[in-house]
Amino acid sequence: MRGKVLGFDVQTGKGTISTEDGTRYSLTGSGLGAGVKLLMPGQEVDFIPGGEGETKVATEIFPLKGASSGSSFGGSDKSKVAAGLLAIFLGHLGIHKFYLGKNTAGVIQLLLGIFGWLLFLPGLANLVIAFIEGIIYLTKSDEDFHEQYVVGEKAWF
Repeated sequence: MRGKVLGFDVQTGKGTISTEDGTRYSLTGSGLGAGVKLLMPGQEVDFIPGGEGETKVATEIFPLKGASSGSSFGGSDKSKVAAGLLAIFLGHLGIHKFYLGKNTAGVIQLLLGIFGWLLFLPGLANLVIAFIEGIIYLTKSDEDFHEQYVVGEKAWF
């Protein structure tokens, strides 16, 4: 059966799939197909329906290749291109960190961007770090970027 992922929480491994007729199926991480680690909201999937009555469960869930995943990857408004360009051009002020919701790292880069130039080397190091992060963001696959920087806790490199 085919459906679309309405939501998937990586921490709990639980989520919901909706079919074209509006039927909703719950899913757990143990129901994911072999090799599948992550599902994105809006992603189209193929699955085996199960369960009885009100309790409908999806198992053997596999993402459909080349299927539309909504207006932005994973239903998130966080674009790797935007994050990468912010890092390259305004990264010394930590703007890309704030954009990704990594506020502590953003404050650190903002302070280094403002006061680091008083000692020159910290300011220069901050500029280089931001540039490298921008390149890393832009060269990662959409899945890796989303998993590591949007969903995950990775704040640096």
